[in-house]
Amino acid sequence: MRILLASPESNVWNSRKHIHMGLGYLAGSLLAHGYDVDLWDAAVEEEYESLEARLRRERYDVVGISAPTPLIPNAWEAAATAKKYGAITILGGPHLTLMPHESMEKPQVDLVVRGEAEYTIIEIMQALEREQEIARHQPAPPAPAADPDAPSPRLFHPEAGWGSILGLSWRDLDGKIQHNLDRPLVDDIDAIPFPAHHLFKIERYTNLNPLTDGLDMNARAYTIVTSRGCPFKCTYCSKPVTGDTWRGRSVDNVIAEWEWLVKDLGATEIGVTDDIWNLDRNRAKELCRALIKANLNHVPWVTIHGMKVNNTDAELFQLMKQAGCKRVGFGVENGDDWMLRHVIKKGQTVDMVRQAFKWAKAAKLQTMGFFIFGMPGETEESMEKTIRLALELDPDLAHFMMAAPFPGTEMWETLKKHGDVFSDQMDWSQLAIQDDKAHFAFGDLDKETVERKWHEAHRRFYLRPRRIARIAARRDTWRRFPYYLKTAASMLLGFGEREKAAA
Repeated sequence: MRILLASPESNVWNSRKHIHMGLGYLAGSLLAHGYDVDLWDAAVEEEYESLEARLRRERYDVVGISAPTPLIPNAWEAAATAKKYGAITILGGPHLTLMPHESMEKPQVDLVVRGEAEYTIIEIMQALEREQEIARHQPAPPAPAADPDAPSPRLFHPEAGWGSILGLSWRDLDGKIQHNLDRPLVDDIDAIPFPAHHLFKIERYTNLNPLTDGLDMNARAYTIVTSRGCPFKCTYCSKPVTGDTWRGRSVDNVIAEWEWLVKDLGATEIGVTDDIWNLDRNRAKELCRALIKANLNHVPWVTIHGMKVNNTDAELFQLMKQAGCKRVGFGVENGDDWMLRHVIKKGQTVDMVRQAFKWAKAAKLQTMGFFIFGMPGETEESMEKTIRLALELDPDLAHFMMAAPFPGTEMWETLKKHGDVFSDQMDWSQLAIQDDKAHFAFGDLDKETVERKWHEAHRRFYLRPRRIARIAARRDTWRRFPYYLKTAASMLLGFGEREKAAA
Protein backbone atom coordinates (compact mmCIF):
# COMPACT_ATOMS: atom_id res chain seq x y z
CA MET A 1 0.00 0.00 0.00
CA ARG A 2 1.13 3.52 -0.80
CA ILE A 3 0.90 6.21 1.85
CA LEU A 4 0.96 9.99 1.47
CA LEU A 5 1.58 12.05 4.60
CA ALA A 6 0.26 15.59 4.23
CA SER A 7 0.31 18.87 6.10
CA PRO A 8 -2.20 21.60 5.18
CA GLU A 9 -1.53 25.32 5.28
CA SER A 10 -3.54 28.25 6.52
CA ASN A 11 -3.56 31.98 5.84
CA VAL A 12 -3.94 32.82 9.54
CA TRP A 13 -0.19 33.22 10.02
CA ASN A 14 3.04 33.64 8.12
CA SER A 15 3.94 30.30 6.63
CA ARG A 16 6.20 27.93 8.48
CA LYS A 17 9.21 27.23 6.34
CA HIS A 18 11.00 24.59 8.34
CA ILE A 19 10.39 20.91 7.83
CA HIS A 20 7.42 19.22 9.51
CA MET A 21 9.03 16.93 12.07
CA GLY A 22 5.78 15.12 12.88
CA LEU A 23 5.46 13.92 9.29
CA GLY A 24 9.17 13.20 9.18
CA TYR A 25 9.00 10.86 12.17
CA LEU A 26 5.93 9.04 10.81
CA ALA A 27 7.61 8.62 7.43
CA GLY A 28 10.77 7.33 9.11
CA SER A 29 8.77 4.74 11.03
CA LEU A 30 6.90 3.61 7.90
CA LEU A 31 10.11 3.32 5.88
CA ALA A 32 11.76 1.30 8.66
CA HIS A 33 8.89 -1.20 8.36
CA GLY A 34 9.09 -1.43 4.57
CA TYR A 35 6.16 0.76 3.54
CA ASP A 36 6.08 3.05 0.49
CA VAL A 37 5.59 6.61 1.74
CA ASP A 38 5.69 10.13 0.26
CA LEU A 39 5.32 13.59 1.80
CA TRP A 40 3.20 16.56 0.72
CA ASP A 41 3.76 19.74 2.74
CA ALA A 42 1.52 22.60 1.63
CA ALA A 43 4.00 25.16 2.96
CA VAL A 44 6.33 24.34 0.06
CA GLU A 45 4.17 22.28 -2.32
CA GLU A 46 1.03 24.35 -2.83
CA GLU A 47 2.53 26.85 -5.25
CA TYR A 48 3.80 23.99 -7.42
CA GLU A 49 1.03 21.42 -7.11
CA SER A 50 -2.14 21.27 -5.03
CA LEU A 51 -3.03 18.24 -2.95
CA GLU A 52 -5.84 17.42 -5.34
CA ALA A 53 -3.51 17.61 -8.33
CA ARG A 54 -1.05 15.31 -6.55
CA LEU A 55 -3.78 12.77 -5.79
CA ARG A 56 -5.05 12.99 -9.33
CA ARG A 57 -1.55 12.34 -10.67
CA GLU A 58 -0.59 9.55 -8.26
CA ARG A 59 -2.74 6.98 -6.50
CA TYR A 60 -2.38 6.51 -2.74
CA ASP A 61 -4.18 3.96 -0.62
CA VAL A 62 -3.82 5.96 2.56
CA VAL A 63 -3.53 9.70 3.19
CA GLY A 64 -2.41 10.78 6.67
CA ILE A 65 -2.95 14.42 7.61
CA SER A 66 -1.35 16.21 10.55
CA ALA A 67 -2.73 19.49 11.86
CA PRO A 68 -2.58 21.75 14.93
CA THR A 69 -5.75 23.45 16.17
CA PRO A 70 -5.78 26.46 13.77
CA LEU A 71 -5.42 24.15 10.76
CA ILE A 72 -8.18 21.69 11.64
CA PRO A 73 -10.65 23.14 9.07
CA ASN A 74 -7.93 22.81 6.44
CA ALA A 75 -7.30 19.21 7.52
CA TRP A 76 -10.98 18.38 7.09
CA GLU A 77 -10.90 19.87 3.58
CA ALA A 78 -7.78 17.87 2.75
CA ALA A 79 -9.45 14.68 4.00
CA ALA A 80 -12.49 15.34 1.79
CA THR A 81 -10.16 15.75 -1.17
CA ALA A 82 -8.37 12.48 -0.37
CA LYS A 83 -11.68 10.63 -0.08
CA LYS A 84 -12.61 11.78 -3.58
CA TYR A 85 -9.68 9.76 -4.86
CA GLY A 86 -10.49 6.64 -2.87
CA ALA A 87 -7.93 6.98 -0.10
CA ILE A 88 -8.40 5.95 3.52
CA THR A 89 -7.95 9.10 5.59
CA ILE A 90 -6.12 9.34 8.92
CA LEU A 91 -5.92 12.53 10.97
CA GLY A 92 -3.49 13.16 13.82
CA GLY A 93 -1.87 15.92 15.81
CA PRO A 94 -2.41 17.93 19.00
CA HIS A 95 -6.02 18.95 18.32
CA LEU A 96 -7.04 15.41 17.35
CA THR A 97 -5.54 14.05 20.55
CA LEU A 98 -7.73 16.36 22.61
CA MET A 99 -10.90 16.34 20.53
CA PRO A 100 -11.00 13.13 18.46
CA HIS A 101 -14.79 12.77 18.40
CA GLU A 102 -15.24 16.13 16.68
CA SER A 103 -13.29 14.92 13.66
CA MET A 104 -14.65 11.38 13.73
CA GLU A 105 -18.11 12.89 13.20
CA LYS A 106 -16.87 14.13 9.81
CA PRO A 107 -17.66 11.51 7.13
CA GLN A 108 -14.44 12.27 5.28
CA VAL A 109 -12.36 11.25 8.33
CA ASP A 110 -11.85 7.48 8.59
CA LEU A 111 -9.40 7.21 11.47
CA VAL A 112 -8.03 9.52 14.15
CA VAL A 113 -4.72 8.90 15.91
CA ARG A 114 -4.28 10.29 19.40
CA GLY A 115 -0.90 10.92 21.00
CA GLU A 116 2.47 9.85 19.61
CA ALA A 117 1.86 7.96 16.39
CA GLU A 118 5.11 6.27 15.29
CA TYR A 119 3.95 2.85 16.50
CA THR A 120 0.23 3.45 15.98
CA ILE A 121 0.67 4.11 12.24
CA ILE A 122 2.44 0.76 11.79
CA GLU A 123 -0.32 -1.10 13.61
CA ILE A 124 -2.89 0.69 11.43
CA MET A 125 -1.13 -0.45 8.27
CA GLN A 126 -1.01 -4.03 9.57
CA ALA A 127 -4.72 -3.89 10.40
CA LEU A 128 -5.47 -2.58 6.89
CA GLU A 129 -3.62 -5.57 5.46
CA ARG A 130 -5.71 -7.91 7.62
CA GLU A 131 -8.83 -6.01 6.53
CA GLN A 132 -7.98 -6.71 2.90
CA GLU A 133 -7.54 -10.42 3.69
CA ILE A 134 -10.92 -10.52 5.45
CA ALA A 135 -12.57 -8.81 2.47
CA ARG A 136 -11.30 -11.56 0.16
CA HIS A 137 -13.14 -14.22 2.17
CA GLN A 138 -16.18 -12.40 3.50
CA PRO A 139 -18.68 -10.39 1.45
CA ALA A 140 -18.84 -6.76 2.47
CA PRO A 141 -22.05 -5.68 4.25
CA PRO A 142 -24.43 -3.53 2.22
CA ALA A 143 -23.46 0.12 2.36
CA PRO A 144 -26.05 2.50 3.85
CA ALA A 145 -27.83 4.82 1.45
CA ALA A 146 -25.95 8.08 1.20
CA ASP A 147 -25.62 11.21 -0.85
CA PRO A 148 -23.55 10.13 -3.90
CA ASP A 149 -21.74 13.47 -3.87
CA ALA A 150 -20.83 13.30 -0.17
CA PRO A 151 -17.91 11.31 1.24
CA SER A 152 -18.84 7.99 2.83
CA PRO A 153 -17.36 7.14 6.23
CA ARG A 154 -15.18 4.05 6.17
CA LEU A 155 -16.29 1.14 8.38
CA PHE A 156 -13.78 -1.38 9.68
CA HIS A 157 -14.07 -5.05 10.61
CA PRO A 158 -13.33 -5.70 14.29
CA GLU A 159 -11.68 -9.04 13.39
CA ALA A 160 -8.85 -7.08 11.77
CA GLY A 161 -7.79 -6.04 15.26
CA TRP A 162 -8.83 -2.40 15.25
CA GLY A 163 -10.03 -2.51 18.83
CA SER A 164 -6.58 -3.41 20.14
CA ILE A 165 -4.71 -0.48 18.58
CA LEU A 166 -3.99 1.92 21.43
CA GLY A 167 -4.52 5.60 20.73
CA LEU A 168 -6.90 4.99 17.81
CA SER A 169 -10.44 6.19 17.09
CA TRP A 170 -12.39 4.34 14.36
CA ARG A 171 -15.86 3.17 13.21
CA ASP A 172 -17.08 -0.41 13.47
CA LEU A 173 -19.31 -2.15 10.92
CA ASP A 174 -22.40 -0.60 12.51
CA GLY A 175 -20.97 2.87 12.01
CA LYS A 176 -20.45 3.39 15.73
CA ILE A 177 -17.43 5.51 16.65
CA GLN A 178 -14.99 3.64 18.88
CA HIS A 179 -12.30 5.36 20.96
CA ASN A 180 -9.68 2.83 22.03
CA LEU A 181 -7.61 3.21 25.17
CA ASP A 182 -4.84 5.81 25.06
CA ARG A 183 -1.35 4.76 24.04
CA PRO A 184 1.26 5.24 26.77
CA LEU A 185 4.15 7.52 25.92
CA VAL A 186 7.23 5.77 24.53
CA ASP A 187 9.86 5.43 27.23
CA ASP A 188 12.83 4.65 24.99
CA ILE A 189 12.71 7.32 22.30
CA ASP A 190 16.11 6.18 21.02
CA ALA A 191 14.20 3.21 19.60
CA ILE A 192 12.11 5.43 17.34
CA PRO A 193 13.60 5.58 13.81
CA PHE A 194 15.11 8.87 12.68
CA PRO A 195 12.79 11.22 10.78
CA ALA A 196 12.87 10.75 7.00
CA HIS A 197 14.80 14.00 6.45
CA HIS A 198 15.77 12.90 2.95
CA LEU A 199 12.14 12.91 1.74
CA PHE A 200 11.73 16.66 2.23
CA LYS A 201 12.34 19.02 -0.69
CA ILE A 202 14.83 20.89 1.46
CA GLU A 203 15.69 23.47 -1.19
CA ARG A 204 12.16 24.88 -0.82
CA TYR A 205 12.42 25.43 2.92
CA THR A 206 13.73 28.96 3.06
CA ASN A 207 14.60 29.30 6.74
CA LEU A 208 14.31 27.70 10.13
CA ASN A 209 11.38 29.76 11.36
CA PRO A 210 9.87 32.88 9.75
CA LEU A 211 8.60 34.06 13.13
CA THR A 212 12.19 34.56 14.18
CA ASP A 213 14.00 34.82 10.82
CA GLY A 214 16.44 32.27 9.54
CA LEU A 215 20.17 32.78 9.82
CA ASP A 216 20.50 32.44 6.06
CA MET A 217 17.60 32.62 3.61
CA ASN A 218 19.35 30.22 1.23
CA ALA A 219 20.38 27.68 3.84
CA ARG A 220 19.73 23.96 3.79
CA ALA A 221 17.98 24.27 7.15
CA TYR A 222 17.01 21.08 8.96
CA THR A 223 15.46 20.66 12.38
CA ILE A 224 16.16 18.10 15.07
CA VAL A 225 14.34 16.97 18.22
CA THR A 226 16.66 15.87 21.03
CA SER A 227 13.95 15.39 23.68
CA ARG A 228 10.19 15.19 23.99
CA GLY A 229 7.75 16.76 26.40
CA CYS A 230 7.89 19.27 29.24
CA PRO A 231 6.93 18.72 32.90
CA PHE A 232 6.02 22.34 33.61
CA LYS A 233 2.41 23.54 33.76
CA CYS A 234 2.27 26.90 32.00
CA THR A 235 -1.42 27.78 31.74
CA TYR A 236 -1.28 28.77 28.05
CA CYS A 237 0.50 25.62 26.86
CA SER A 238 -1.08 22.41 25.60
CA LYS A 239 1.05 19.26 25.40
CA PRO A 240 -1.44 16.56 24.40
CA VAL A 241 0.91 14.56 22.17
CA THR A 242 4.24 14.57 24.02
CA GLY A 243 2.73 14.81 27.50
CA ASP A 244 3.76 16.33 30.82
CA THR A 245 6.87 14.19 31.14
CA TRP A 246 10.31 14.93 29.70
CA ARG A 247 12.16 12.21 27.82
CA GLY A 248 15.62 12.87 26.46
CA ARG A 249 17.37 10.97 23.70
CA SER A 250 20.85 9.70 24.47
CA VAL A 251 23.69 11.95 23.39
CA ASP A 252 25.05 9.23 21.05
CA ASN A 253 21.65 8.87 19.37
CA VAL A 254 21.36 12.63 18.80
CA ILE A 255 24.90 12.91 17.45
CA ALA A 256 24.24 10.09 14.96
CA GLU A 257 21.29 12.00 13.50
CA TRP A 258 23.20 15.30 13.59
CA GLU A 259 26.05 13.70 11.62
CA TRP A 260 23.59 12.40 9.03
CA LEU A 261 22.16 15.89 8.57
CA VAL A 262 25.55 17.58 8.24
CA LYS A 263 27.73 15.00 6.48
CA ASP A 264 25.21 13.20 4.27
CA LEU A 265 22.39 15.71 3.67
CA GLY A 266 24.54 18.85 3.60
CA ALA A 267 22.80 20.82 6.33
CA THR A 268 24.06 24.38 6.67
CA GLU A 269 21.73 25.31 9.55
CA ILE A 270 20.07 23.25 12.25
CA GLY A 271 17.22 24.21 14.54
CA VAL A 272 16.65 22.41 17.84
CA THR A 273 12.86 22.22 18.22
CA ASP A 274 12.56 20.64 21.69
CA ASP A 275 9.96 22.11 24.01
CA ILE A 276 12.71 22.40 26.63
CA TRP A 277 16.02 20.94 25.50
CA ASN A 278 17.95 22.06 28.61
CA LEU A 279 15.76 20.44 31.28
CA ASP A 280 18.69 18.14 32.06
CA ARG A 281 21.44 20.73 32.16
CA ASN A 282 24.26 18.19 32.40
CA ARG A 283 22.92 16.31 29.38
CA ALA A 284 22.74 19.59 27.43
CA LYS A 285 26.37 20.26 28.26
CA GLU A 286 27.35 16.71 27.28
CA LEU A 287 25.62 17.17 23.94
CA CYS A 288 27.57 20.37 23.31
CA ARG A 289 30.85 18.66 24.16
CA ALA A 290 29.93 15.77 21.84
CA LEU A 291 29.22 18.18 18.96
CA ILE A 292 32.65 19.72 19.45
CA LYS A 293 34.37 16.33 19.63
CA ALA A 294 32.59 15.12 16.48
CA ASN A 295 33.63 18.29 14.58
CA LEU A 296 30.01 19.20 13.95
CA ASN A 297 30.30 22.66 15.47
CA HIS A 298 31.04 24.40 12.15
CA VAL A 299 27.34 24.30 11.21
CA PRO A 300 25.37 27.01 13.06
CA TRP A 301 22.36 25.99 15.09
CA VAL A 302 19.66 27.72 17.12
CA THR A 303 17.11 26.82 19.77
CA ILE A 304 13.87 27.60 17.96
CA HIS A 305 11.69 27.34 21.08
CA GLY A 306 12.35 29.05 24.38
CA MET A 307 14.95 27.64 26.76
CA LYS A 308 14.02 27.38 30.41
CA VAL A 309 15.74 30.39 31.99
CA ASN A 310 15.95 28.91 35.50
CA ASN A 311 17.92 25.87 34.34
CA THR A 312 20.91 27.63 32.80
CA ASP A 313 24.33 28.81 33.88
CA ALA A 314 27.28 30.62 32.34
CA GLU A 315 29.08 27.38 31.44
CA LEU A 316 26.11 26.07 29.44
CA PHE A 317 26.02 29.13 27.19
CA GLN A 318 29.80 29.11 26.73
CA LEU A 319 29.63 25.45 25.68
CA MET A 320 26.72 26.16 23.34
CA LYS A 321 28.75 28.88 21.65
CA GLN A 322 31.76 26.56 21.25
CA ALA A 323 29.45 23.85 19.88
CA GLY A 324 28.27 26.12 17.06
CA CYS A 325 25.12 27.61 18.55
CA LYS A 326 24.41 31.05 17.16
CA ARG A 327 21.12 32.05 18.76
CA VAL A 328 19.12 31.09 21.85
CA GLY A 329 15.45 31.69 22.50
CA PHE A 330 13.84 32.34 25.88
CA GLY A 331 10.20 32.09 26.94
CA VAL A 332 10.06 35.39 28.85
CA GLU A 333 6.25 35.68 28.49
CA ASN A 334 5.67 38.58 30.92
CA GLY A 335 7.49 41.31 32.78
CA ASP A 336 5.37 41.11 35.92
CA ASP A 337 6.40 38.62 38.62
CA TRP A 338 2.83 38.34 39.91
CA MET A 339 1.60 37.37 36.42
CA LEU A 340 4.40 34.82 36.04
CA ARG A 341 3.68 33.22 39.41
CA HIS A 342 -0.11 33.33 39.70
CA VAL A 343 -1.47 33.51 36.14
CA ILE A 344 1.06 31.99 33.75
CA LYS A 345 2.57 29.68 36.40
CA LYS A 346 5.86 29.71 34.57
CA GLY A 347 8.07 28.72 37.49
CA GLN A 348 10.48 31.58 36.89
CA THR A 349 11.01 35.19 37.93
CA VAL A 350 11.96 38.31 36.03
CA ASP A 351 15.38 38.31 37.72
CA MET A 352 15.99 34.75 36.45
CA VAL A 353 15.22 36.00 32.93
CA ARG A 354 17.66 38.88 33.34
CA GLN A 355 20.42 36.51 34.49
CA ALA A 356 19.91 34.09 31.60
CA PHE A 357 20.10 36.92 29.06
CA LYS A 358 23.22 38.25 30.76
CA TRP A 359 24.97 34.87 30.54
CA ALA A 360 23.90 34.33 26.91
CA LYS A 361 25.11 37.74 25.80
CA ALA A 362 28.39 37.26 27.66
CA ALA A 363 28.88 34.12 25.55
CA LYS A 364 28.30 36.29 22.46
CA LEU A 365 25.14 34.44 21.47
CA GLN A 366 22.28 36.14 19.69
CA THR A 367 19.17 36.24 21.85
CA MET A 368 15.48 35.95 21.13
CA GLY A 369 12.60 36.61 23.52
CA PHE A 370 8.98 35.45 23.40
CA PHE A 371 6.38 37.68 25.08
CA ILE A 372 2.62 37.10 25.50
CA PHE A 373 -0.04 39.80 25.71
CA GLY A 374 -3.61 39.49 27.00
CA MET A 375 -3.54 36.51 29.38
CA PRO A 376 -6.56 36.20 31.70
CA GLY A 377 -5.78 38.44 34.68
CA GLU A 378 -3.55 40.71 32.59
CA THR A 379 -3.77 44.46 33.12
CA GLU A 380 -2.53 47.44 31.15
CA GLU A 381 0.09 47.91 33.85
CA SER A 382 1.40 44.33 33.54
CA MET A 383 1.60 44.68 29.74
CA GLU A 384 3.55 47.91 30.24
CA LYS A 385 5.99 46.01 32.46
CA THR A 386 6.40 43.43 29.69
CA ILE A 387 7.25 46.12 27.15
CA ARG A 388 9.76 47.73 29.51
CA LEU A 389 11.40 44.37 30.18
CA ALA A 390 11.71 43.71 26.44
CA LEU A 391 13.42 47.07 26.02
CA GLU A 392 15.72 46.38 28.97
CA LEU A 393 16.70 42.89 27.77
CA ASP A 394 17.07 44.13 24.19
CA PRO A 395 17.16 40.71 22.49
CA ASP A 396 18.23 40.53 18.86
CA LEU A 397 14.68 39.37 18.09
CA ALA A 398 11.55 39.98 20.12
CA HIS A 399 8.40 38.06 19.29
CA PHE A 400 5.23 39.55 20.78
CA MET A 401 2.25 37.18 20.71
CA MET A 402 -1.45 37.33 21.49
CA ALA A 403 -2.69 34.87 24.12
CA ALA A 404 -4.66 32.12 22.36
CA PRO A 405 -6.95 29.73 24.28
CA PHE A 406 -6.08 26.29 22.94
CA PRO A 407 -8.13 23.28 24.08
CA GLY A 408 -6.46 21.30 26.80
CA THR A 409 -4.85 24.30 28.45
CA GLU A 410 -5.67 25.71 31.86
CA MET A 411 -6.37 29.02 30.12
CA TRP A 412 -9.04 27.32 27.98
CA GLU A 413 -10.71 25.91 31.09
CA THR A 414 -10.59 29.30 32.81
CA LEU A 415 -12.24 31.04 29.89
CA LYS A 416 -14.79 28.25 29.46
CA LYS A 417 -15.72 28.53 33.13
CA HIS A 418 -16.36 32.24 32.67
CA GLY A 419 -18.34 31.69 29.48
CA ASP A 420 -15.81 33.18 27.08
CA VAL A 421 -15.14 30.15 24.84
CA PHE A 422 -17.42 27.43 23.48
CA SER A 423 -15.91 24.61 21.40
CA ASP A 424 -19.09 24.11 19.38
CA GLN A 425 -18.98 27.74 18.26
CA MET A 426 -15.22 28.18 17.95
CA ASP A 427 -13.64 29.13 14.64
CA TRP A 428 -10.48 27.10 15.12
CA SER A 429 -8.72 28.82 12.22
CA GLN A 430 -8.57 32.04 14.23
CA LEU A 431 -6.62 30.57 17.15
CA ALA A 432 -3.20 31.72 16.03
CA ILE A 433 -0.72 33.24 18.48
CA GLN A 434 0.79 35.08 15.50
CA ASP A 435 -2.48 36.88 14.83
CA ASP A 436 -2.75 40.66 15.34
CA LYS A 437 -6.20 40.46 16.94
CA ALA A 438 -6.96 39.66 20.57
CA HIS A 439 -8.89 36.40 20.91
CA PHE A 440 -10.90 37.25 24.01
CA ALA A 441 -11.63 39.85 26.68
CA PHE A 442 -11.40 38.93 30.35
CA GLY A 443 -12.42 40.87 33.44
CA ASP A 444 -11.78 44.57 33.09
CA LEU A 445 -9.34 44.16 30.19
CA ASP A 446 -10.94 44.67 26.76
CA LYS A 447 -9.63 43.44 23.41
CA GLU A 448 -8.89 46.95 22.17
CA THR A 449 -6.46 47.60 25.03
CA VAL A 450 -4.62 44.32 24.42
CA GLU A 451 -4.28 45.09 20.70
CA ARG A 452 -3.16 48.66 21.41
CA LYS A 453 -0.41 47.52 23.80
CA TRP A 454 0.63 44.76 21.36
CA HIS A 455 1.11 47.29 18.55
CA GLU A 456 2.80 49.66 21.00
CA ALA A 457 5.26 46.93 21.97
CA HIS A 458 6.33 46.49 18.35
CA ARG A 459 6.67 50.23 17.78
CA ARG A 460 8.65 50.93 20.95
CA PHE A 461 10.93 47.93 20.41
CA TYR A 462 11.55 48.04 16.67
CA LEU A 463 11.34 51.77 15.89
CA ARG A 464 14.29 52.77 18.05
CA PRO A 465 17.04 54.42 15.95
CA ARG A 466 19.64 51.79 16.85
CA ARG A 467 17.22 48.97 16.01
CA ILE A 468 16.25 50.57 12.68
CA ALA A 469 19.92 50.92 11.76
CA ARG A 470 20.55 47.28 12.61
CA ILE A 471 17.61 46.11 10.46
CA ALA A 472 18.59 48.39 7.57
CA ALA A 473 22.11 46.95 7.58
CA ARG A 474 20.84 43.42 6.88
CA ARG A 475 20.87 42.34 3.24
CA ASP A 476 17.81 40.21 3.87
CA THR A 477 15.76 43.33 4.68
CA TRP A 478 16.20 44.66 1.16
CA ARG A 479 15.79 41.30 -0.56
CA ARG A 480 12.38 40.92 1.10
CA PHE A 481 11.47 44.59 1.39
CA PRO A 482 7.80 44.29 0.21
CA TYR A 483 7.16 41.57 2.79
CA TYR A 484 8.76 43.54 5.63
CA LEU A 485 6.92 46.71 4.64
CA LYS A 486 3.56 44.97 4.69
CA THR A 487 4.33 43.24 7.98
CA ALA A 488 5.41 46.53 9.55
CA ALA A 489 2.14 48.18 8.50
CA SER A 490 0.22 45.66 10.57
CA MET A 491 2.52 44.97 13.50
CA LEU A 492 3.99 48.43 14.06
CA LEU A 493 1.30 50.79 12.87
CA GLY A 494 -1.81 48.71 13.47
CA PHE A 495 -3.40 48.63 10.06
CA GLY A 496 -3.49 46.28 7.10
CA GLU A 497 -2.95 42.56 7.14
CA ARG A 498 0.27 40.63 7.33
CA GLU A 499 1.33 38.80 4.21
CA LYS A 500 0.35 35.14 4.14
CA ALA A 501 3.77 33.73 3.34
CA ALA A 502 7.27 34.69 4.34
CA ALA A 503 8.78 33.39 1.14
